Amino acid sequence: MKRKLFLFTACGLLMLAQANAQSEATTQALTYQATATKINDLVHTKLEVSFDYDKSYMYGKAWITLQPHFYETDTLALDAKGMEIKKVAIVKGGATTPLKYEYDGWMLNIKLDKKYKGGEKYTVYVDYTAKPNELKVKGSAAITDAKGLYFINPKGEEKDKPTQIWTQGETEANSVWCPTIDKPNQKTTDEIAMTVPAKYVTLSNGLLISQKKNADGTRTDYWKMDMPHAPYLMFMGVGDYSIVKDKYGNKEVNYYVEKEYEPVARRIFGYTPEMMAFYKRITGIDYAWQKYSQIIGRDYVSGAMENTTATLHQESAQQDARELVDGNGWESTIAHELFHHWFGDLVTAESWSNLTVNESFANYSETLWDEYKHGKDAGDAQNYNDMHGYLQSNSEKKDLVRFYYADKEDMFDAVSYNKGGRILHMLRNYVGDSAFFRSLNNYLTTNKFKAAEAQNLRLAFEEVTGKDLNWFFNQWYYGAGHPKLNISYAYDDAAKQVTVTVKQTQDGDKVFRLPFAIDVYNGSAKVRHSVEMTEREQQFTFSYGSSKPDLVNVDGDKILLCEKTDDKSLANFIHQYKFAGNYLDRREAIDACAKNADNTDAQALLKLAVNDKYFGLRNYALSKLKMDNTAIKDGFESIIANIAKTDKNSTVRAQALSLLAAYNKPEYKTLFEKSVMDSSYSVSGQALEALTKIDPALALQKAQQLKAQPAKGKLMESISGVLIDAGSEADFDYVAGNFAKMPLSQAKMEMLQPVADYIAKVNNTALVKKGVDMIVDFRESIPAAYKSQLTPYINNMVLMGIAGKKKAQLAGANATATQEQIEYIRSKAK
Repeated sequence: MKRKLFLFTACGLLMLAQANAQSEATTQALTYQATATKINDLVHTKLEVSFDYDKSYMYGKAWITLQPHFYETDTLALDAKGMEIKKVAIVKGGATTPLKYEYDGWMLNIKLDKKYKGGEKYTVYVDYTAKPNELKVKGSAAITDAKGLYFINPKGEEKDKPTQIWTQGETEANSVWCPTIDKPNQKTTDEIAMTVPAKYVTLSNGLLISQKKNADGTRTDYWKMDMPHAPYLMFMGVGDYSIVKDKYGNKEVNYYVEKEYEPVARRIFGYTPEMMAFYKRITGIDYAWQKYSQIIGRDYVSGAMENTTATLHQESAQQDARELVDGNGWESTIAHELFHHWFGDLVTAESWSNLTVNESFANYSETLWDEYKHGKDAGDAQNYNDMHGYLQSNSEKKDLVRFYYADKEDMFDAVSYNKGGRILHMLRNYVGDSAFFRSLNNYLTTNKFKAAEAQNLRLAFEEVTGKDLNWFFNQWYYGAGHPKLNISYAYDDAAKQVTVTVKQTQDGDKVFRLPFAIDVYNGSAKVRHSVEMTEREQQFTFSYGSSKPDLVNVDGDKILLCEKTDDKSLANFIHQYKFAGNYLDRREAIDACAKNADNTDAQALLKLAVNDKYFGLRNYALSKLKMDNTAIKDGFESIIANIAKTDKNSTVRAQALSLLAAYNKPEYKTLFEKSVMDSSYSVSGQALEALTKIDPALALQKAQQLKAQPAKGKLMESISGVLIDAGSEADFDYVAGNFAKMPLSQAKMEMLQPVADYIAKVNNTALVKKGVDMIVDFRESIPAAYKSQLTPYINNMVLMGIAGKKKAQLAGANATATQEQIEYIRSKAK
């Protein structure tokens, strides 16, 4: 699963940090979360289902084949959440015999007809109705709801939204629509016959074996999955999709998209076959499953989900042609979910405590793919961004393998994903590429179609490398935190030696064992020293030749998961940019030069950096230029203007346009006006904002023209911004409609206050109420993990802020209506 993670800064990250810290402190004192005991094992699941769109019900019949795991038993406990159970029976020779059972709305406890021995198969039949909308469950920050089966716009009442059905099983929600043993250490084959309106297509695990038209205008599609997988990976999808067909070898690769996205489906998902080939090459194991399909789900409760052979993506994956000009923002998620078909689907975490063997690998696959497809800088950038995400998450007290947690949903966090991926990056560097990928092959081969834990991973690496890795796994997998390093240098020209002092400054008694490289540079010549830190403070001394080194670079490969203070000089950092050359080497140098922007050497380096070979660092360097610094503003103008006109990457041009606006020069009006019509939404949006500073009337005119055309991303935000500032009440539907359509994101949070300011200026009471309701809908859609922090902010600062501005209007001619608006706002700010 790829999480849908929000960083809502409007109310301050400090509040979230404090809440997370309190949660962590509580977590460590909780009860041990054991791997689920296996009394019965799933063998095969057969379903026949149909859907009631008016009631949002699913009518199901299930034939579940099981066997006692080892000890004989005459009882069976099935997870079956919120169902109406109509019949439970044992199946023998085609006949069914009713069984006694007890059902409390969550667990179906069945008394079998006899005692069955270990390995002796039996089949039970359950006739039931699933009622997901009547079930009260909670989600998490990563998975915002857990009712398993979702009817999207089932009656077609929302004109701009398709009718769909999709399921979401992780963690243990598929038992809302399928009686099962809903634990990750179970495996089952399955077959599902879905009866749906004939106008819709369906998707499930495995292959579509047959389709049968029915006399009542429905069709029954029969899907069969003949390889075992965990119950949470079972999937059903129904809707009015275009199916764009692709291939990997002789296997189907299909993309299920809404019809308007059919022309760009290959631009969104088209790397999938190449990804499959790449993952086969690095693991030595081919894609194991019968086919691979990807489908879009409206109102999806997370980012994406690796249902075996049938990955589900949220609607943000559907990008139009102009969005794709700026790059495929969903590519890393596509890679992530696909790699789960090795790590998570083929070999599954035996418990949620061991989620790392699923999610850390899927997270790290994003780095691996970027490195392979887009170059080492792209891979390193992905790696750095994920590390930064972990470091900002305030998760230092959480173990990677976590046997103590409040709820299984809590495992889906920046530790299981981001930190785990960075630990794999360090392990890869420690053992070397060949051993790393051979070890992955060993792990997957040994545990194929089974459940595993982190110890299985350790054993696989030890078998391949011949190294004892208990220290590494105890430190990183079964421990918490990360090192905080203070690095300093002392040069002794008489002795021709440099001494590097590295201190671990993290709180507590834990001392990390850290193998890394220290590179010593004279000009472009580098001498590498491999060292290992095992103490709280340690010194490493190296001899040098006739001249003092230009640079001593600790962690030369930039692989350590750490926070650090590095006492390099500005000259050292400049040399690092030019000769060390890794993405993070250059990024650190850009930071150092930006902090010393008055220094002419720093300015010269920044002029190199804004033309860096990697577009991500060009963007970053531009973002570090401070236009309130006269030396920067005067010295970079021609460079910025040239980048805005000529850079090959649209996001870099957009960044340059945003800086160029600070000059407020009429001579750039032609460039801004031309760029407003650029094919890139980012370029167009930034140009429109820049134009407002030179010619606000023209910018408003352009915004009015552009709002009649499709607009997403930065352009949509910029049009809305211009209309909020300078438009009229007549623009309400555009501004409100765009805000309502924005997915939960940082961008939507940042748009909240401007939209509220706009609503405060609106006089029409019906529109004010509509706008307030839209903000309330946004408030209610916030994941439970963030509600306690954000609800007071939205109520007190945003909604009551509108009310406060309305009070100032009470002296006007529209006083009665204004008072009604104020009372309505107050009623909603609760």
